[in-house]
Amino acid sequence: MARRRTIHDFAEMARSGQRLVMVTAYDFPTARLCQAAGVDLILVGDSLGMAVYGEPDTLGVTLDDMVRHAAAVARGAPDTFVVADLPFLTYQVSPEQALLSAGRLMQAARVQAVKLEGGRAMAPTIERLVAAGIPVMGHLGLTPQSVHQLGGFRLQARQTEAARTLLADARALEAAGVFAVVLEMVPGEVAAWVTEHLQVPTIGIGAGPGCSGQVLVLHDLLGLYAGRSPRFAKRYAELGQMAEDAVRRYAEEVRSGVFPGPDHTYAADPDVIARLAEEGADA
Repeated sequence: MARRRTIHDFAEMARSGQRLVMVTAYDFPTARLCQAAGVDLILVGDSLGMAVYGEPDTLGVTLDDMVRHAAAVARGAPDTFVVADLPFLTYQVSPEQALLSAGRLMQAARVQAVKLEGGRAMAPTIERLVAAGIPVMGHLGLTPQSVHQLGGFRLQARQTEAARTLLADARALEAAGVFAVVLEMVPGEVAAWVTEHLQVPTIGIGAGPGCSGQVLVLHDLLGLYAGRSPRFAKRYAELGQMAEDAVRRYAEEVRSGVFPGPDHTYAADPDVIARLAEEGADA
């Protein structure tokens, strides 16, 4: 059994120049795949609202949703460090609310850490969670729970002042006790600059190669959806098309009588068939 990595391992890996690999997954079978592939962390993102449930954004995801999916992932990847998102309005009201929400994820889903969005305003909340023994990952740049305030899923920190604000927020999260910070959809040069000025690792998504690690949604990297992927995503397979072709072949074989054939049909004992024939259907 492989030893699950810890937040101290991630810090040391980043210091030594080893890139952290994180994948976003939402259920038991995909978590098993991620663990078998040797990823360092699995994120159970509130992006499940979009990737799994077909919603337009993450705002409809509930804490119950996160607990159920995170628990499935934790069971599928028992030797991998699992981080779960705190969904919208389960931590913004007060540090105490955040503590109860995070505590439920830790107890009921058995994850190793939680992630929350936001900059300096979230520092007291992070401090409260860390003081209670809950590892916290921060999230800056494009913060999907604030999509309407940001005006859509748009590139962030493009201008000098916005880049300075990003760094100030990242430093505030670091001082509050996060073990890592996700940087989403910011220019690569800005993300690298922020990373250079932090002691904790950064994990990029649409933030270029200068971060300490990278994260992609499994559905994106496997090509499970038709059409264009986000610019920052790379498709390493086209499993969506393969799955569609497989279902089409199955449908054709059912309609033509090819499936199920002898190799996929259980046989009764000969004496059973003989007795049924002898007795008749009305016996």
